[in-house]
Amino acid sequence: MPRAKRTTSLDVAKKAGVSRTTVSFVLNNVADVNISESTRQRVLEAAKTLSYYPNAAGRKLVSGKSRTLGLVLCQSAQQVSADALLPQVLLGFEQAAIQEGYQVLLKPVEPNDSLGYTKLVNENFVDGILLSGPRQDDEEIIRLHQSGFPVMLMGQLPGSTIPFVDIDASAGAETATYHLIERGHRRIAMITNAPLRFTSAQQRLEGYSRALNNAGLTVDPSLVKEGNYTPSSGYHAMMELLSVSPRPTAVFVASDVVALGAVLAIKSASLCIPQDLALVGFDDIPLSEYFDPPLTTIHLPALGLGLAAGERLIRLIQNEDLDTEAVLLNSELVVRASS
Repeated sequence: MPRAKRTTSLDVAKKAGVSRTTVSFVLNNVADVNISESTRQRVLEAAKTLSYYPNAAGRKLVSGKSRTLGLVLCQSAQQVSADALLPQVLLGFEQAAIQEGYQVLLKPVEPNDSLGYTKLVNENFVDGILLSGPRQDDEEIIRLHQSGFPVMLMGQLPGSTIPFVDIDASAGAETATYHLIERGHRRIAMITNAPLRFTSAQQRLEGYSRALNNAGLTVDPSLVKEGNYTPSSGYHAMMELLSVSPRPTAVFVASDVVALGAVLAIKSASLCIPQDLALVGFDDIPLSEYFDPPLTTIHLPALGLGLAAGERLIRLIQNEDLDTEAVLLNSELVVRASS
């Protein structure tokens, strides 16, 4: 069977009685060209009748824009595959993009590859970048922001003026730790969500420490272990904590994904949750309520984070003023059986 002939801009031009250049200008919303409203409507009606849509490559040639948003994750491929919140964040980000006629390009970047996302910019693949999980030592993202390229953070970079969308992770960690204190625990350990060079890990450690200090408890460095986004990192960190004497009676794990591994380590030591060791997580991933036992955790509005970040990044790309550099969404404690 012969393949159906693809409609082209020439077909639209003939039907509307205009040039192909005029069709291109109208369908790509090119500003500052002298096209009457009646001509514009004639082109739009012809394109609709013929079911013609300009492709992305054509739009880029005309406008100089890719109409693409880059979502850059400062994680390895293994860490990205373990990120149970990513689908919700991506869904919210894509919703914001679709509403304004953009598409999304997902780019994982190895933690030590500071230049991994600049290729997207230098080769004009994206019109703006949302960087998720910024590192404190990432000077490249600061230079990119200072150059005027649209950059939004999901997370925070203290000392910079890069706009961001985040939750108050420090306050959430404080709430999680205080919940364990209220349950009568005094020897409370912590496993971070990521290495401490990441600001999100620093913020959660600050909240944990503040809760202990406010309760008159001392932060014991031997009870703080670093996770690295994955269940396996939680397993190894928890095994280290189980070897500390005296053993902690409760653990705040600053990521539900990392907590998956911690739970396995606790059970492999023939200990019971929460009778022998209480556990509180962070993020409230969809699987949290199906842990054994169901996990007490801090609920993070992942869909809302992605949506808000996408909307604000598009405003930057369109040279619109932001009312504030910082947007902090609320988190809340969800109490289940693990604590």
